Amino acid sequence: MAKAHVNPTRMELTRLKKKLVTAVRGHKLLKDKRDELMRQFLDLVRENKVLREKVEAGITAANKNFVLARAGMADEVLNVALMAPRQEVYLNANTRNVMSVDIPKFEYQTKTPDANDIYSYGFAFTSSDLDDAVKSLQDILPDMLRLAECEKACQLMASEIEKTRRRVNALEHVMIPEMQSSIKYIKMKLDENERSTQIRLMKVKDMMLEQAHHYKEQNFS
Repeated sequence: MAKAHVNPTRMELTRLKKKLVTAVRGHKLLKDKRDELMRQFLDLVRENKVLREKVEAGITAANKNFVLARAGMADEVLNVALMAPRQEVYLNANTRNVMSVDIPKFEYQTKTPDANDIYSYGFAFTSSDLDDAVKSLQDILPDMLRLAECEKACQLMASEIEKTRRRVNALEHVMIPEMQSSIKYIKMKLDENERSTQIRLMKVKDMMLEQAHHYKEQNFS
């Protein structure tokens, strides 16, 4: 239903028609954005599931190896072996834009390229289970970072999908129908005014013809 404050003029009709065209175009663009966000979101969810299973399996294996290492080594020896790590990891946190959503992008680099620098101890007094545990943690580090990316990206994209969905619904169910109703109302009012004007002109014409006819009759008499 058209709002009462709509001014039924041709200027207002032109303005509303332009606004409706813009709204319809915006509605289509937002729907396309929502659909593409949903597609990428589902891809990330699937990747997130695979990565989580992989990371959890890696952490479980590392914990198992640490338990075996602790069982075969004295606590003092284990603590000394892990006290001063030789390798360091530097994390760079950036963002990349996906459909107007800034999602995180993690990159890391190690202090030295030598793979053996992950072991901060000598091999004489430690067990191979400790080596396996440290290696397991080193192997799952890239997957852990990617998992963190995916989970945060899923949160951000889910929020953006919800906002986009609300905008689409607002345009589709509120704004566009209101503008269409207002345009229909203005057209109806303009048509009524035009018919009223035509009727008045016809009456004026009839009155003028009637007056002219009586005038002629008076002249003939």
